[in-house]
Amino acid sequence: MSFDSIKTFRKARNEALEFIQSKTNLRPNYMLILGTGLGQLADEMTIETEIPYDEIPHFPVSTVESHAGKLLFGTLGGKEVVAMQGRFHYYEGYSMQQIVFPVRVLKANGADTLFVSNACGGMNPHFRRGDIMLITDHINLLGDNPLIGPNDEELGPRFPDMSDPYTERFREIAQNVALENAIPMHQGVYVAVSGPMLETKAEYRFLRLIGADVVGMSTIPEVTSAVHMGMDVLGISVITDECFPDALEPVNIDDILDAAAMAEPKMTKVIIGVLEKL
Repeated sequence: MSFDSIKTFRKARNEALEFIQSKTNLRPNYMLILGTGLGQLADEMTIETEIPYDEIPHFPVSTVESHAGKLLFGTLGGKEVVAMQGRFHYYEGYSMQQIVFPVRVLKANGADTLFVSNACGGMNPHFRRGDIMLITDHINLLGDNPLIGPNDEELGPRFPDMSDPYTERFREIAQNVALENAIPMHQGVYVAVSGPMLETKAEYRFLRLIGADVVGMSTIPEVTSAVHMGMDVLGISVITDECFPDALEPVNIDDILDAAAMAEPKMTKVIIGVLEKL
């Protein structure tokens, strides 16, 4: 469905919400989006209800390899959570409204905090394949965002402030968890581009020049929507390839998934640790 009006969106949201609430009584405060190769965090959950995306009215369906396409309700780190095991990308042909639709539905279901993860290319020369990075800020080069069009005042203001999209209090907790567990975790700026092709050497140089530490093809739409609705946000990137222009080598999806598997235990420990401290 294309959400070409506030009325159309609200109808679709309510139908999706009604279906989800017919499957589970849980109303978790915490929502997780698991990125490329990062769906195994779900193995740490005690799952109460599992709902395939294709059963939920108006939900998009994951088309990307390694995205399972399931909504999982359960507990993690002693908290009730809902996890998206797989997300949607602009390059798949989905509109921004479709990409953020699950965030808006799950906010209506009770979520007030978003944990978002992604696989990305590391451009900072101090970063290495298999490292993790706490997102402190972002740059949107997708050429679009989910707030363009009529503003639904029920969701949030016409001009939301984005001066601190990744909640400082949550970042501090995540840093402490990493220190307590001796997990090296960088901090930096995430830039999103449309993809699906990886960048040229000149593009990597440009992105580094404008202040980005890592580059990916997701995350910012969901974060923008969450901030618009007043949610707290914590973002962690997993660095799956090294994007240094003077030493650039071709990568493939298998290499990316292998690197994500290397880094996932570190990211998982941080997220669980944050949940335990909240």
